[in-house]
Amino acid sequence: MPTRVSAKHHPHDDAPDTAEAFRRLATLPPGQQRDTLREQVVEAWLPMSERLAGRFRSRGENYEDLRQVAALGLVKAVDRYDPERGNAFESYAVPTITGEIKRHFRDHMWTLHVPRRVQDLRNRVRFATQDLSQTISGRRPTVAEIAEHAGMSEEDVQVGLEALESFTALSLDAELPGSEDGYSLSDALGSADPALDTVVDREAVAPRLAALPERERAILYMRFFGDMTQSRIAEQLGISQMHVSRLISRCCGRVREQVMRDAA
Repeated sequence: MPTRVSAKHHPHDDAPDTAEAFRRLATLPPGQQRDTLREQVVEAWLPMSERLAGRFRSRGENYEDLRQVAALGLVKAVDRYDPERGNAFESYAVPTITGEIKRHFRDHMWTLHVPRRVQDLRNRVRFATQDLSQTISGRRPTVAEIAEHAGMSEEDVQVGLEALESFTALSLDAELPGSEDGYSLSDALGSADPALDTVVDREAVAPRLAALPERERAILYMRFFGDMTQSRIAEQLGISQMHVSRLISRCCGRVREQVMRDAA
């Protein structure tokens, strides 16, 4: 026999009478009948979740996304609610749905990851600033005034004020304020220096080169640091160019093997 979900007189028009439905839901085993009743309960309370989502619609998030998040919180509340505890469902569902919406803002709305404490400071500073703006005209509240109103230290207020400007990030390609030639932040950024790899390679081979026989070190120095040709090296040492070529290949191969073995 289906359980009726009806409306009743309540301070909120979106609070239906689902007490009997919840009691029956708690006794039903998993199956189609329980799933159907669960869907009816969720559908009956959807207007309330949408009302709660509407409280956050001025904070920069798409309202349809907020409705989806609130609906998810409602489903969690329906699944976790225990009517045997004697509390009205609304008193359990409201903080559950609100918490889900706040978690959405914390986890998805910040462009950069910001610690939870900093997010809380930001919210306290924002609310205090809004309150003070109604009584102070012609200027922004000072740090000291915000700290006194919110019961915070001035240091925490400074952190909260900085976080107010960090909710979104500016693109590196965005033109900087006051720039007349399209100058952007990316134009001021440096790039990786390819010579850094050379430094690493030189430091890796230095001890191996130092361990080579003197003549072989001299040949490598003349070839790679003195930029001498093999024929000039051969002429200076009184040996054949072919011999110079073999010595260079053998030395480079030996050093390479030793460095690779050390890296492994």
